[in-house]
Amino acid sequence: MDKRFQPQTAEASIYQLWLKHKLFKPKDRGRRFSLIMPPPNANGSLHIGHALFVTLEDIMVRMARMAGYSTLMLPGVDHAGIQTQVVFERLLAKKSKSRFDLGYQTFYQACFKFCQDQKETIISQFKKLGVSADWDRLKFTLDPDIIDVVLETFVKLHQDGLIYRKDRLVNWCPRCQTVLSDLEVEHKDLKDKLYYVKYPLVDKPTEFIVIATTRPETIPADTAVAVNPDDKRYKKYVGRQVMVPLINRPVPIIADEAVEIKFGTGAVKVTPAHDPVDFDIGQRHNLKSIRAIGFDDEMTSLTGELVGLSKTKARPLAIKQLDKLGLLVKVEEINHSVGHCERCKTRIEPMVSLQWWIKIRPLAQEAVKAVNQGKIKFVPIRFKKQYLNWMSQIKDWCISRQIWWGPKIPAWYCGFDALSPLQQMMNPNLKGNKGCGHIVVSKAKPKKCPKCSNPNMIQDPDTFDTWFSSSQWPMTTLGFNYRQPTDDFKAFYPTTIMETGYDILYIWVARMIMMGLYMTGQVPFKTVYLHGLIRDDSGQKMSKSKGNVINPIEIMDKYGTDALRIALIIGVGQGEATSVGETKIKAGRYLANKIWNASRFVFLIGQKSNLVAKDYTDLKDSQYKDIWRQHELFLKDYEKEVNKYRFGQASDKLRHQFWHRFCDKTIEDLKDRAYNQDLVAISLLLSLLRDYLALFHPFMPFVTEAVWQVFRQDERFSLIFPTELVAEFKYPIKLDY
Repeated sequence: MDKRFQPQTAEASIYQLWLKHKLFKPKDRGRRFSLIMPPPNANGSLHIGHALFVTLEDIMVRMARMAGYSTLMLPGVDHAGIQTQVVFERLLAKKSKSRFDLGYQTFYQACFKFCQDQKETIISQFKKLGVSADWDRLKFTLDPDIIDVVLETFVKLHQDGLIYRKDRLVNWCPRCQTVLSDLEVEHKDLKDKLYYVKYPLVDKPTEFIVIATTRPETIPADTAVAVNPDDKRYKKYVGRQVMVPLINRPVPIIADEAVEIKFGTGAVKVTPAHDPVDFDIGQRHNLKSIRAIGFDDEMTSLTGELVGLSKTKARPLAIKQLDKLGLLVKVEEINHSVGHCERCKTRIEPMVSLQWWIKIRPLAQEAVKAVNQGKIKFVPIRFKKQYLNWMSQIKDWCISRQIWWGPKIPAWYCGFDALSPLQQMMNPNLKGNKGCGHIVVSKAKPKKCPKCSNPNMIQDPDTFDTWFSSSQWPMTTLGFNYRQPTDDFKAFYPTTIMETGYDILYIWVARMIMMGLYMTGQVPFKTVYLHGLIRDDSGQKMSKSKGNVINPIEIMDKYGTDALRIALIIGVGQGEATSVGETKIKAGRYLANKIWNASRFVFLIGQKSNLVAKDYTDLKDSQYKDIWRQHELFLKDYEKEVNKYRFGQASDKLRHQFWHRFCDKTIEDLKDRAYNQDLVAISLLLSLLRDYLALFHPFMPFVTEAVWQVFRQDERFSLIFPTELVAEFKYPIKLDY
């Protein structure tokens, strides 16, 4: 046995050994454990967050496999819709090209190849991390069988009256040129200015209502002024009219509880086309929506002298005109929250647009019921309350996106005029198509319009929100379809556990629950395990600008994979942030060395004996029974931690027990007797070491397998190390998954 474990040279061959033994394939056993891997985006290399989630998942999978479950860890990769398109367009920009230079077909093919290349990189990096997934079952969100089910789900939702097309307020990203859901918008606190503007009363132009706004450039789109019904200052004005500055259009003064009495003057302008609160007010009071800013981020023809300007240039001109008219009262500094695109960080523009929506309440009700009935449990439990609170306030989900990368919506239009105004603007090449305006929702293109027999139906140019396909991931990956589900689906659905970050509880986990119940009538998983974010060793959020980002590939090359894996897990509470830096990773490397050195010491003791060691439990021994009893007590305590999914605490207790009880005490107490050919002492040391190797294996698979293989080469240890792989040895505790 070498003096030192060299992970850089040993890990690849160990992984190949596992593959050779088909370790990652589900065995035909009674109990089943399945975990569908959250698919990383196929647009870059793995980062430290990926290393955390696959380590946690691989720990559970390896434990279940060793505990005798028929275990499936199914891997996959996500095409990642808008995020991949943003990344790929940046690559094109470096070559002074855009997607429009390539055209739709060429762009799509190039993007597909880019994702395939990235997918291979990601798979190799997952293998380097020791992930024990069944790679023959690898799935991609754009696999034909997956797309087929996604399209059929859309059609079924539409047939069931759960999908509709309607003009509603959306989040528009001017840079990405697409709609975003509320969950794809990041809100940042910004310093801004609050402008106080006088609106003259129509019936008494010498009197004014002063409103406060951060967006004077949208004044031409105002369709009302609103006050709170409990605000005594304005009761006499409700029902009267004011004149909108800059364009001199009369609008009503209305009362609505959404108005905050203490904000500004207590009176606000209502611009339904450019503000979420205003849109809701407009819906309640049947107000028109007038668009001041176009999808091109320029002022529309309805904005008077501001027409044609970008919105950033329109604001100072609007302020100048208001001041010139004597309507600008004052300007104050203000801090407020402003939405930004989570991908490109561009400021979001609320816009009214004709889009496809899912009527979400009926789906949410079933998903809430399933959790309240205990069909799904959350770990940590506190996330159950957060889930239920969010679901009680859930809004309809906009699932159409104006991007090129991803499957197109299976809706077919008879003629150009049936497209939305936004689609017409973005697809002028379709303008020559005439038709009756009928819309057909169908997986396959209709041969002709069922109303007017037009043979040239136009497919909706929009694509799905990537989370629409991802919401069906547990079902589609296992081979669900609406006719004959596969054997994998029958065997492994619902899955045992879904492990992911708590930051995507709403955008992904909740949607998977809703869609799983809708598609199959069953929950998609029985347990949701949510981990926290990763921070550096001083507790700071990792970012490139701070220079504290950890590259997992570089760390594994330097310290070995086991060091990184245990550093990400040990001592971390459920759902809590993981603080990790080189100090903690070095400690992981020291632990790997300790396992190797202690094993080598016991190996050398055993080698000096001519006796064939036996499993300690097969020996009728009373001399060392207290040592074994203490070991059994530790196993019971460890078992409780593992079955509560407290892997941070379990691994910390395991490290302490191994280092301070086994290495510092038990080996020291027994080594002299073992050297003197005491079969019981030798067998006890080897039996304890074997259990520790098995317990450590899910956390640190490479060093434990390397040690196991050394012992397997000597027949004197065959009764204690009976399986060809440590990964095949029976786990020393009982799992309750």
